[in-house]
Amino acid sequence: MATQLDKQTSDKVSFITFIIPEFARSYKMKMQDAFFYLKKYGGWDYLNSHWWALHTDNLPYTLNNIYEVCYKNGGRR
Repeated sequence: MATQLDKQTSDKVSFITFIIPEFARSYKMKMQDAFFYLKKYGGWDYLNSHWWALHTDNLPYTLNNIYEVCYKNGGRR
C-alpha cells in the first residue's frame, strides 16, 4: 500500500512540476510569477485537488481550465 501512495505522490509532483512552467509559458509569465498567481487565485488548490483528472486532458484544455478557475477568483491576465 505504501508503494502505491509513493507512486501517486510521485505522479502528482511530476504533473504539477510540468504544468506550472507550461502555464507560465502559455500566459507569458515568469515561472515564479505563475506560481504566485496560481497560489493567489485558487489555481494551486485546484491543481492539488484535481490533478488526477487534469492530467488526462489535453494540455490546452487543462491550461485553460486552470486559468478559468483563477479568473473566477479575481485573477486577470
